[in-house]
Amino acid sequence: MPPDDHRQQRPPHFWRSRYAIGLVVVGGIAAYFLLAEHRAHIAGAWPYLLLLACPLMHLFMHGGHGGHRHHQDKQSPDDAGKSDRTQTGDRS
Repeated sequence: MPPDDHRQQRPPHFWRSRYAIGLVVVGGIAAYFLLAEHRAHIAGAWPYLLLLACPLMHLFMHGGHGGHRHHQDKQSPDDAGKSDRTQTGDRS
């Protein structure tokens, strides 16, 4: 069989289609009316939502600095202290 030189065209991504844009617009309108009509209920839940945000941020945001794993450096504790002082500008 000869090799196909025709490249297959991929269907457009859903979020770039006109249906997705319509879905976002309708969702935005629905969210506006939902918030406008239930403002008192949402205002009463704010303290609980803020308390819930603390553990969620702790779980999801620790990935940025490696979590709670300890890094194994080859420096001795005395050398590590010296390098910390020189980086902060303390020359003692």
